[in-house]
Amino acid sequence: MSIVQAIQRTSRLAVIAVALVAFGPSAHSQQPSAAAMATAKELIAATGATTVFNPLIAGVVEQAKLLYLQQNPALANDLNEIAGKMRTDLTPRFAELSDEVAKLYATHFTDQELKAILVFYQSPAGKKLLSQQPDVVDASMKFAQDWANKMSDEVIRKMRDELKKRGHPL
Repeated sequence: MSIVQAIQRTSRLAVIAVALVAFGPSAHSQQPSAAAMATAKELIAATGATTVFNPLIAGVVEQAKLLYLQQNPALANDLNEIAGKMRTDLTPRFAELSDEVAKLYATHFTDQELKAILVFYQSPAGKKLLSQQPDVVDASMKFAQDWANKMSDEVIRKMRDELKKRGHPL
């Protein structure tokens, strides 16, 4: 599989995943109230819930640019100019993604629940959670990896001992 095919396949899979989330059966099963949507948007702003999606527009543009560059590297200057303009032109479309995330929150939580969650994230403890969570998650992942490596060594050693007891030469 060529890089272009891999990029196209990845792009298609990403589009399908977004479509399944956005247009799946549960996405439109209930229409959230305007109040719930407003609170969900506040919650998203307070938590930075859509920041993980910030690179999407630039990534999509870059994938398309690479597709054309692989076909004709001489297009680099024009493609760089076009890609820059497209990133700027497409930036307002990020609101579509943000609105859909807000809708997902608003369909999974009542307006009262969203307000309670928002109050928490706006509190000193909630703000501290948001600021410290990346460090806690990183440290947790490192600990879990070290823990799993130690357990793996132990399991391998015990399996080897059991196999030897059963007469298997190792």
